[in-house]
Amino acid sequence: MPDKPETQRTADAQTVDRQTADTQTVDERPRRRQARGERRIAQLLEAAASVFCTTGYTAASTNAIAREAGVSPGTLYQFFPNKEAIAIELGDRLMHEMRDTYGEALAPVDPTTPLEEAVGAAVDRFIAFNCDHPVFFALMHGPDIPGRIAEEHDALHATLVSRIEGLLSSLMTDAPATEVTRIAHVCLGIYKAGLELVLSNQGAEREAYIRELKDVLLRYLEPLIRDRTITPADLTATPAEFTTPTP
Repeated sequence: MPDKPETQRTADAQTVDRQTADTQTVDERPRRRQARGERRIAQLLEAAASVFCTTGYTAASTNAIAREAGVSPGTLYQFFPNKEAIAIELGDRLMHEMRDTYGEALAPVDPTTPLEEAVGAAVDRFIAFNCDHPVFFALMHGPDIPGRIAEEHDALHATLVSRIEGLLSSLMTDAPATEVTRIAHVCLGIYKAGLELVLSNQGAEREAYIRELKDVLLRYLEPLIRDRTITPADLTATPAEFTTPTP
């Protein structure tokens, strides 16, 4: 087959280049639109988080969320049909991040790890997440939240208990499973009660409540774990710290 003349080869190459450029332009337009849409959704979710924290979910409205975001209600409705859809999307994203947090915070530890260190590390991770995302507490514990969020919260609660059980089991290796489960439920209940106090304060007062929360958990767990780690030799020995000093 004879070679094409040089001019024909040049023309063919230019045609291919134009077709490639046209294809890239067509491909880039949806991506640009998608990127703009994602930025707008993030803007609306951030505004919704602020409104939910300020007024609560029940009193919030799409108009208030649009106003907080600096957009028209019509723009909001291009992405979400109502505030429930906004809350569900926001809740889904926070749930995903929360799962990453408890996966790291509640990982089993070496049995030789000091209890104060294990408790402190777990509390610090959870407190940091909730302080960074106060809307999580508002959505998960507020009245009249959407049913789907309530269901996901129940599932999250069950998973958290399971992960706390894993952490406790690494510190109480011979404890019966029923006892570990009961202690895990109590620990989570104590944390939730303390969290509300932590979030309702700022600055030095918040830090003080965090310390109090850690102390409560530590004083609850210390005797339970100590009793599980005492050996028969410990029971027959007379440690110096328990002897009565001679006058």
